[in-house]
Amino acid sequence: MVKLTKIYTRGGDKGQTSLTDGSRQPKYAARIEAYGTIDEANAAYGIARLHTKGIYDDMLSRIQNDLFDAGADVSTPPKSVKSEYELRIIDSQVTRLEQEIDQMNADLSPLESFILPGGSEASAALHLCRTIVRRAERLLVQTAETEDINPVVIRYLNRLSDHAFVMSRALNGNGAGDVLWVPGANR
Repeated sequence: MVKLTKIYTRGGDKGQTSLTDGSRQPKYAARIEAYGTIDEANAAYGIARLHTKGIYDDMLSRIQNDLFDAGADVSTPPKSVKSEYELRIIDSQVTRLEQEIDQMNADLSPLESFILPGGSEASAALHLCRTIVRRAERLLVQTAETEDINPVVIRYLNRLSDHAFVMSRALNGNGAGDVLWVPGANR
């Protein structure tokens, strides 16, 4: 377990931050942007949980914990020295998301149009989660072009955005409350 005795370290005052292996990178580095956006997604999931009022709370709680694991994974370069704190996202976490997507999707009405974020507060909050996760995924894919990144994290984020989309529909009355896009409606 991580033990934090002091919250501020002053280590980042000059624009750099430490990775888990102790190496330093500028705060604007691609890897830092990627795991910072994963952290942002986690915060958005915390807000979404307030709006779901306990529905799917077990799933959402696991996702928040997984997102912390994903941030730890990305902040630990794969070739760094192994430590007791090293976490990696693994295939079973992706598989669990796929199973949950299939379970939630089974009762949804078929899509006949793209969906506008909204309907219910819970659904809108999950659409925000989805878009932040997509941004984290894009940043991580970009980072992977020049740095070693665990490819399972990318798959996890890809599935997670689908998971948020399907959950948003489930929380919109299994799709009945979805707000559909009407192409050219305001011409």
